[in-house]
Amino acid sequence: TKMVLVLLLLLSTLLGTPAVPSQRPSCYKRALKDHNCHTIPEGKENLRHVDDGLQDHFWEGKGCEVICYCNLNELLCCPKDIFFGPKVSFVIPCNSQ
Repeated sequence: TKMVLVLLLLLSTLLGTPAVPSQRPSCYKRALKDHNCHTIPEGKENLRHVDDGLQDHFWEGKGCEVICYCNLNELLCCPKDIFFGPKVSFVIPCNSQ
């Protein structure tokens, strides 16, 4: 019966605790108000172009952690490690002006 008790305790612990969100956010979608990918004014919507070679890719916010890809009038935003993969993400130039 001791083993059963331990199992029940383990189960209740697993089921009872809410999943702890990880520190880094995952991907999410965001609609662009009044703009499409080609008419986003620089610095508006909290976005900056990543690089001329990467059309429709934007840094979100002030830093260079989250990258958004624009598709029509919707953004798909992900942490850069998830977006490009850890091997590629460190070579992407950051323009944090």
